Amino acid sequence: MDNPSRSERSRNTAIKAAFVILTRDGPGGLTFDALSRESGISKGGLLHQFRTKADILKALLAYQRDQFKSFANDFLAAKGDSLREPTLSCQIAVTRESINQPHSVARAILATLVEDPTLLSDVRDDDVARTKAIRSEAEDPDMALVRLMAARGLAYATLLGLSPVSDRQRERLFKLLLDEDRWTSEGSSKSEQSAA
Repeated sequence: MDNPSRSERSRNTAIKAAFVILTRDGPGGLTFDALSRESGISKGGLLHQFRTKADILKALLAYQRDQFKSFANDFLAAKGDSLREPTLSCQIAVTRESINQPHSVARAILATLVEDPTLLSDVRDDDVARTKAIRSEAEDPDMALVRLMAARGLAYATLLGLSPVSDRQRERLFKLLLDEDRWTSEGSSKSEQSAA
């Protein structure tokens, strides 16, 4: 195996090990020593890949952004044409996926917030662009943002261990947030009538 391939394999091994550490030990547990133990890569080998802890966090964010970009593209390819608000539905589905994966972007974001919030500027910029797209597609832009923020609230409460709902209830709530018919003015009227 050539050096670039070996280097890429080591980098991916280290990234996966970093997610294991974040999941198991939280952001404070992510150190070069812990990463060396978990990945089986010498500390010197890790320092060759990542000069600082911030470089590890950047790599985690980039890796997860690529993973979720791929998930989003697959979701839109499969369902996008049938949706009135494809960007919103996609982002709710991505948010649900973020807690269904054992090694989630949300964990990387939480770790980055603890370590260096300025590293999240690219994530924030992407989010601004997606929010504009969501608002432009929506019949009710404010309600669309409420749905998105509710999905994120479910995800972060779960990741922080603060969620008062069971996994089954959470899944039902995500399905509700993804049900476009429930959120149109027509759907709201039908829900209100059936509740009366």
